[in-house]
Amino acid sequence: MPTNDKAKIAVLVPCYNEAQTIAAVIADWKNELPEATIYVYDNNSTDDTAAIAEREGAVVRHEYAQGKGNVIRRMFREIEADCYIMVDGDDTYPANKGKEMVSLVLDSNADMVVGDRLSSTYYTENKRPFHNFGNNLVRKSINQLFHTEVKDIMTGCRAFSYQFVKTFPVLSKGFEIETEMTIHAVDKNMRIETVIIDYRDRPKGSESKLNTFSDGFKVLKTIFRLYRNYKPLSFFSLFSALLLIIAAILFVPVLIDFIRTGEVARFPTLIVSGFVALAAIQSFFSGLILSTIVAKEKQDFEHKLQIMHELRKD
Repeated sequence: MPTNDKAKIAVLVPCYNEAQTIAAVIADWKNELPEATIYVYDNNSTDDTAAIAEREGAVVRHEYAQGKGNVIRRMFREIEADCYIMVDGDDTYPANKGKEMVSLVLDSNADMVVGDRLSSTYYTENKRPFHNFGNNLVRKSINQLFHTEVKDIMTGCRAFSYQFVKTFPVLSKGFEIETEMTIHAVDKNMRIETVIIDYRDRPKGSESKLNTFSDGFKVLKTIFRLYRNYKPLSFFSLFSALLLIIAAILFVPVLIDFIRTGEVARFPTLIVSGFVALAAIQSFFSGLILSTIVAKEKQDFEHKLQIMHELRKD
């Protein structure tokens, strides 16, 4: 591992049709981190994004599978660095906290530094009320389900360690990638730090690629999927409890009739109640088995981290 003054820093900028703003983004980060290499990954832009980025001195590469998740997968696989900063190409995130974010990764061993917009100017700058509602909903859902306190889940400004980048399995294709990053870091007990950053809305004429409703639904679907995958015992226990309640609702009237008359008048209801109770038991034990598998995967993950660190020392 190189010493911090010789550490390689990479600024990663995924882009799709950001010709209006990409020059300003590159200039800002060059000024903040002159020692960093700026990589612009063009994602099938139909404007001059790539040409402008190349003219401004960035390393320009291309990802032809559409979607931010696909771009980040390509970036993380191809680029070798000691500290990675990811920032959107829409000039909504000032670069003035770049040095602080890098320092938290290189000097304080943070694995992910979250650029927190929601604690500063986001709600005054962002004029899209459903975006604000969606950010709050996602943040509260993840913090509640995964017992964490991440301040901004959907931010596009983050810094990462080598360890995070090379162990993060990118599964999402689109904007839900930020949610996946956060949950991965929380689940794998990686160190997360927060830096409060300013947010400025897009300049006039620059359009957001995020669809409030369709992409918001994908994010919620991702939270559901990751909660099932990372917390299977809690997930399936909820279903088990729900099924037990349904079984009880069906069974109690039959039991009352039996106590009163000594006969079972509604055998079909009793049979359905029994099958629902069996499904509840099956759901609980499915979660128990899957949680054991997840625990084993975490042990394997820690072993892989150890191997990775030994290889980097060499």
